[in-house]
Amino acid sequence: MEISILRGEESQAYNVELENITLLSVLNHIKTKIDPTLTFSHGCRSGVCGSCAVRVNGREQLMCEYKPCDGDVIEPIRNARVIRDLVVDTSSIERFISCANAWSEGSREGCVSEEEASRIETQTDCILCGSCYSACPVYAVNPDFIGPFALTRVWRYVNDVREERSDGKMAAVQTNGIWDCTLCGECVPVCPQQIAPVQDIRMLRNKSGMMGYSDPTMSYGGGLDFGGVTF
Repeated sequence: MEISILRGEESQAYNVELENITLLSVLNHIKTKIDPTLTFSHGCRSGVCGSCAVRVNGREQLMCEYKPCDGDVIEPIRNARVIRDLVVDTSSIERFISCANAWSEGSREGCVSEEEASRIETQTDCILCGSCYSACPVYAVNPDFIGPFALTRVWRYVNDVREERSDGKMAAVQTNGIWDCTLCGECVPVCPQQIAPVQDIRMLRNKSGMMGYSDPTMSYGGGLDFGGVTF
């Protein structure tokens, strides 16, 4: 089996006599047996930490879950500065989480019903692997976009009945946030946790409307004149 790995500006091919194992195992074999200079990230080996996200043939995958095939092309995730080989700088992800206040800022004590817990169960499973961040096309035109990963976490806390400070989170995602998303859905198929960030963004837009917010990119200037009444 031959796989190619993007290393800087060039692609390097490796031949390995291995089958039916994960990409992470293949890369570990390459590093220990063929090329000790190959650099990549991994952690839990069980699809929980999210640190081994890469792109395979143009689609985001977790190395510890994906089983490679002959001819696969491996590259680092997009929209992040490459440190070396498949390792990227994740500080942007941390920055967007901070911009969106995507954490609990105060929780009421008390029991939560099964129905209430189910509302946030899926979003709670986000592992911040950066796959949706990599797949999102909005960064090509707006590098300050808060991003699907941060917005889905905002919805998780806004939708939590125990959260005491959701208003600030809603205010934080009005600029470079929910209205900048094109709702293209590219973030959905690449999520290893089966989260649909685009749906969470739609829900945040609905809630924003109920709170009096509106899409700042829409222009209502001029108006229409109907019998002396301007709309």
